Amino acid sequence: MARVVILATGGTIASVSGPEGGAVAHSKASELLRAAAIKDVEIEGKDVLNVGSYLMSQRHMRLIAEAVADELSRDEVDGVVVTHGTDTMEETSYLLDLLHASEKPVVLTGAQKASDEPDTDGPRNLRDAITVAASPHARGYGALLVFAGKVFGPPRTRKIFTIAPEPFVTLGGGPLGRVTGHEVVLNVHPRRPEPLPALDERFDTTRVDVVVAYPDVDATLAEAAVAAGAQGVVIAALGSGNGNHALLDWVGKAVERGVIVGLSTRVPEGPVAPLYGNGGAVDLIASGALNLKSLPPFQSRMLFAALLSSGRSVDEDSLAPYV
Repeated sequence: MARVVILATGGTIASVSGPEGGAVAHSKASELLRAAAIKDVEIEGKDVLNVGSYLMSQRHMRLIAEAVADELSRDEVDGVVVTHGTDTMEETSYLLDLLHASEKPVVLTGAQKASDEPDTDGPRNLRDAITVAASPHARGYGALLVFAGKVFGPPRTRKIFTIAPEPFVTLGGGPLGRVTGHEVVLNVHPRRPEPLPALDERFDTTRVDVVVAYPDVDATLAEAAVAAGAQGVVIAALGSGNGNHALLDWVGKAVERGVIVGLSTRVPEGPVAPLYGNGGAVDLIASGALNLKSLPPFQSRMLFAALLSSGRSVDEDSLAPYV
C-alpha cells in the first residue's frame, strides 16, 4: 500500500466562516483527512502553516519547500500532497517544481469553496491529489497541480477564474491528464530542466518586483522598486512585449546598474516576440531586458528570486531551460 504525506498550509480548503462572515483558514491536516475519507492509501498528515494563500510570503514558500524535501527523502514515503490556497498556488507549485529533485510526485491541491460550505470541493480535490501522489504513473513528473479532476504541470499554469470550481488553465496548452476515482491517466510528460539547489534564508528577502505596463506608464514604479531593494524587475509588458520610451530609458540605466530586468507580457496567451521598435520589444531587449517568452510574469518573478538568492547568474543562457 502506498504511503502519502499530507502537508497542510491553510487556504480555502482549510477555511471556515469567521464571526464576521469572511472565511478564515482554520482546519488542521487531521480534519481535512477526516472529511476526505481516504481508503487504500496509508496517510500521514502534518501541519506546516495555516494561512490564506493571499498572505503567503517567500519565507512561507521556502518552509513549504523544505518540508516537502524532508518528506520525500524518507524511503517509506511514495508521494507528498500540499494543501494550499488557490490565490498563489501557481507561484508555490512552480517554485516546488523548480526545486524538485526526486522521482516521487509532489501534488498541490486546494478548494474554491470553504470547508463548511455544504457543496465544498475540498474533499474531492484532496482525494484526487492523494490518488495522483500514490500512483506510480506520476513518478518523474515533478510537481503537479490537481484540481477538479485535472492534472496540471506548474509552468504556465494560471488561476484565471476567481470563484469558478475549475479555476486553473495551462496557457499555451492543456492539462497533463486527469484523475477519475482511482484511475490516473497522464497523456503528456513535461520537459523538465535540472532542478535548482535547495533554498536558504537568502530567498526570504530577495526582492523581485513586477511592473505592469499601461498607457502613460512611466518609470516611477520601477525606480521605486529598485530603491526599495529589488534585485530584479519583471516588466509585464503590453502585447508581444512592448513598452514605451520612458520604460526603455529606464531599462538601459537599470541594467547598467546591475538590476536584472525581465520582459514578460500581461497578455494571457502567447510569447514575448521582438516585433516592434520605437519603445517596443526589439528596443527593450536590445537595452538589456531578458526575454521571458511564454513564462507568465508572476512565475518569472519566482524564477528570478530563486536564481538570485542562490547566487546564480541570470542571463539568456541560465534562463533558456525555463522559458
